[in-house]
Amino acid sequence: MTRYRDAGTGRYVTEKYAKTHPRTTVSESNKSRKFASKKK
Repeated sequence: MTRYRDAGTGRYVTEKYAKTHPRTTVSESNKSRKFASKKK
């Protein structure tokens, strides 16, 4: 899942907002926790 964040405020924004404001938004992919290393 890809989420979009406003570069200035750090708040999450909609995909529609991110597409219309590509210079001020960044996309981040949701990393799956399935493959995260487990500490014993």
